[in-house]
Amino acid sequence: MFWFDAVLLGVLEGLTEFLPVSSTGHLILLGAWLGHQSEAAKTLDIVIQLGAVLAVVVYFRERLAVTVRGILRRDPDSLRLALAIALGFLPAALVGLLFHKAIKAYLFGPGPVAVALIAGGFLMIGVESARRRRPDQGAPRVEDVTLQRALAIGFAQCFALWPGASRSMTTIVGGQLSGLSTAAAAEFSFLLAIPTLGAATVFDLARNGRTLLDAPGGATALAVGLAVSFAVALLVIAVFLRYLKRYGLAPFGWYRIALGAVVLWLWLASRTAPAEAGAAAAQPGPHGDVAAAGASASAGDQPSRP
Repeated sequence: MFWFDAVLLGVLEGLTEFLPVSSTGHLILLGAWLGHQSEAAKTLDIVIQLGAVLAVVVYFRERLAVTVRGILRRDPDSLRLALAIALGFLPAALVGLLFHKAIKAYLFGPGPVAVALIAGGFLMIGVESARRRRPDQGAPRVEDVTLQRALAIGFAQCFALWPGASRSMTTIVGGQLSGLSTAAAAEFSFLLAIPTLGAATVFDLARNGRTLLDAPGGATALAVGLAVSFAVALLVIAVFLRYLKRYGLAPFGWYRIALGAVVLWLWLASRTAPAEAGAAAAQPGPHGDVAAAGASASAGDQPSRP
């Protein structure tokens, strides 16, 4: 694992963590392209999110400080926002804890990522189209996140456990469907990222951190990836919030569909190529069945291996 790979992963994580295009899905695709197959590489894909979490803390430091002071003073708005973040965090935390191994075993691959990208893209475009036909664009402030809305967003976030679905996409769309404006849903999504991504990072680091650190170049890759993802994510947050207010989610939906279609086509092509090669090898050669029989006999003469 080279430090340059960590730079690429850090840039990609910072760019995509808060865009509704799935940072984990992009990291899996990049890791597959770079040839990363080890458990250490999969752990880095998750732990590198800590840089983006720190970027959220820095960007929203004033709001977080006000909320903490409000909690200490028993301010109702601050208490409700803190409870809303906790409620939004719980569903995905429980589901992720129960199915963590299965998710890593079966969903961390180009095929599942492509399916999630395409499905999420169509969902985003459909929701945006429906919202444009309504005069009411939803509650405008993050303080408008009621406990019912927070719980709905939390259940929506469970779908983000499928790599390619996108945590920001599921929470923003969940917020929109619960009655929030796109800007308010995005801001709550950012705040919800602190416990959600923080817990996922700490959990995976506790379970597999030694594997990552013991891998050749693992400690350097972790440090470089965290630093780069923090710097890039800090720049992306402000730009994305301004972009959402003007253009909405639909452009990201079309990007997801296009990327997912390309990845799905390449994935299916890679799976059919070995089968076609095997079928070609099974065809009779110049000596027909005699050569095939000879090959079988030679193979049969070899001692079996355990």
